[in-house]
Amino acid sequence: MKLRHARAIAVFGIAVLALTGARGSHGGGCDNSSSGSSSSSGGSGSHSDNDSNATSGGSLPGGGSSADKAARDVTIDKCAYDAATKKLTAKITVRNDGALDYDYSVTMKFTGAGATAATAVKTGIAVTAGSSVSTELTTPYPGTGDGSEYTKCEVSRASRI
Repeated sequence: MKLRHARAIAVFGIAVLALTGARGSHGGGCDNSSSGSSSSSGGSGSHSDNDSNATSGGSLPGGGSSADKAARDVTIDKCAYDAATKKLTAKITVRNDGALDYDYSVTMKFTGAGATAATAVKTGIAVTAGSSVSTELTTPYPGTGDGSEYTKCEVSRASRI
């Protein structure tokens, strides 16, 4: 094979890697058909939506540290206000593609315009190697309204224990 062909293949491989990432996304972007607009902030692992009662999707990009790797394993499936329990909830999926079993600790942050930041924490999420676990994080609703001021949720911290 000629040197210029080898270079072309190497450049193509790097371009594909850069476009797809070293590790695939487990949840895709934010998409809520009941809302007129939704967006995902790809760099921060956050999810925002105009309808906080039915948000979905979102995942975190990877990084180099152990915390980044743990955060990369978390996908936000849905963030909402539950009027029945008066709690902010986040449904997440934790995927462990590694060769070892891990327990995860995840901290979710709920924010919005005019909303007091609220945090939900869950520890001891046991995920065996090569599998995933869906779970829910909840925190009491600090407001007095209908929860619509909470338009964004994000993983603020994740770690493997």
